[in-house]
Amino acid sequence: MASGKSLDAEFAAVTEHWSPRVIAEANGQYVKIARVEGELVWHAHAEEDEFFLCQRGVFGLRFRDGSQVLLNPGDFHVVPRGVEHLPFTVGGEAQVLFVEPAATKHTGEVESERTRSIASQLAHI
Repeated sequence: MASGKSLDAEFAAVTEHWSPRVIAEANGQYVKIARVEGELVWHAHAEEDEFFLCQRGVFGLRFRDGSQVLLNPGDFHVVPRGVEHLPFTVGGEAQVLFVEPAATKHTGEVESERTRSIASQLAHI
């Protein structure tokens, strides 16, 4: 029987902040990880919900209505489709696992220096 993969080893392979890495695919969904620090950009995904699970550190999501969600290790949150959000960290680096449809663009329709293509997220496979 084959052995499973190590989440810690997958995170160790990520060398750049805000650069998602696809680690698995199931039912048309990508399971991605990222090491993050600071803020990303305000963005939304018109057709896709996003599931976030904090693995290490403190990861947050701000919303345009002024509310925010803070995730500690083991905490998760789903951002519904169409909801504009700003991912950020508190107190340094965080490690985040997230699940979204395979076609989801990293920063929605917003292009920034941190935007990563699906091809770059799959480059290691």
